[in-house]
Amino acid sequence: MLRIVLAEDALLLREGLAALLARFGHDVVAAVGEPDALAPAVAEHSPDIVVTDVRMPPTYTDEGLRAAVALRHARPGLPVLVLSQYVATAYAARLLASTDTGGVGYLLKDRILEVREFVDGIERVAAGGCVIDPEVVRRLLTRHHDPLTRLTPRERQILALMAEGRSNTAITNELHVSEKVVGKHINAIFTKLDLPPTATDDHRRVRAVLMYLRA
Repeated sequence: MLRIVLAEDALLLREGLAALLARFGHDVVAAVGEPDALAPAVAEHSPDIVVTDVRMPPTYTDEGLRAAVALRHARPGLPVLVLSQYVATAYAARLLASTDTGGVGYLLKDRILEVREFVDGIERVAAGGCVIDPEVVRRLLTRHHDPLTRLTPRERQILALMAEGRSNTAITNELHVSEKVVGKHINAIFTKLDLPPTATDDHRRVRAVLMYLRA
């Protein structure tokens, strides 16, 4: 069971998300409707993850995102999942750039309709993973200028799947190759992006995704 702090200004959606998460055995310990209430709720409840909308009062621009980034700075390693109505790669990059540790996610609100996938994304972020909406990744792939020129087409394909939060096993199933082959490609990506070995490859994965989004 995850203990979740939820920030969403729309009352019906906020209550609906709390009920949905309860169905999957998780506990929304606080549900707030404005960004200023988010930090106090986190301080009071010490949740396993924060789920917040990007656009919140008073201006409905990026208040939720800024609150999430501030929380990441104040509490390094706090898992945060941001929900957005529209694709905004800059928002995703700002969230991911808030720290080099994992436990971050950026999903479109449409993903809520795919209930199991949505809940799985929350659980992966809470476990320290990095989850990016596939539509955001697709938008990045349409850009004309790609600084990751050292990567082969296959390596860039695998990096795109990594940016979606796919595990090595999931990438293996998607590309119909062996997990050993995927592992070799990922090690090549780390080498070509000048990411030296660390205590955990999760940090290198997050840094590789950051470089991909910043491109």
